Amino acid sequence: MTPARDITRLIEIMAALRTPETGCPWDLEQTFATIAPYTIEEAYEVADAIHRGDTVDLREELGDLLLQVVYHTQMASEDGQFDFGDVVEEITAKMIRRHPHVFGDETARTAGMAKGAWERIKDQEKAARALARERLGLATRKSSYLDSVPPVFPALTEAEKLQKRAARVGFDWGAAGPVLDKIREEIDELAEEVASAESDSRTDRIEDELGDLIFAVANLARHLDIDPEEALKRTNRKFRSRFAAIEREAERQQRTLDDLTLEEMEAAWQVAKHPRTE
Repeated sequence: MTPARDITRLIEIMAALRTPETGCPWDLEQTFATIAPYTIEEAYEVADAIHRGDTVDLREELGDLLLQVVYHTQMASEDGQFDFGDVVEEITAKMIRRHPHVFGDETARTAGMAKGAWERIKDQEKAARALARERLGLATRKSSYLDSVPPVFPALTEAEKLQKRAARVGFDWGAAGPVLDKIREEIDELAEEVASAESDSRTDRIEDELGDLIFAVANLARHLDIDPEEALKRTNRKFRSRFAAIEREAERQQRTLDDLTLEEMEAAWQVAKHPRTE
């Protein structure tokens, strides 16, 4: 089998890998659940290549992500559920349906109006999916207003999306000030639990309060129009850079990190944080 630019070849390769007797033993063992973590990982690697501005890596990572789509659809087709063509038809129909101002008669004079139409159409689609599931006899549960936010997102992203969803029906503070007050309140409550833990093991309570604090911080980020996930990523990058300065200082002294005292590491950290300007 040879490479090709046609998506059909990738589908054929995936089918061959999943063919009993002649396929790959590892691929044959996989299920939707076991492959899902790889799908998430590939999406993050796409985002990383974009952040680094590396279009060579981006091309490869997009291919890896596309493979995940083909992998899942191959497994679904083996069970007679749907195939790659069904997936393509579903998304093309959705994009046409959600952009009536482009492909239909409606007009959207601003991006805000277009987004409003998008949300309205999404709600209609949700109702249609529920009806389709009922007709197929699939298990359903009582829906919640927040069900449109899947719990598979990273925690910070999930928190932001839950807050945005709740804000649409007025469950929200009107400004950043009250959120800052809430953060101070959560810090005080966390401090109380930590102090109590000195004499009594209360790990669950501390975890609860810490989670409340992080949730409140995510809420503040939303009110400041800042992506909390990206803000934390930015801090992670700063941490990497400044810690690398500590490593360079250890190398300069021909010592290891373990040889440096905390005070020496802190000094190197501060130099990296406040570099001298000539």
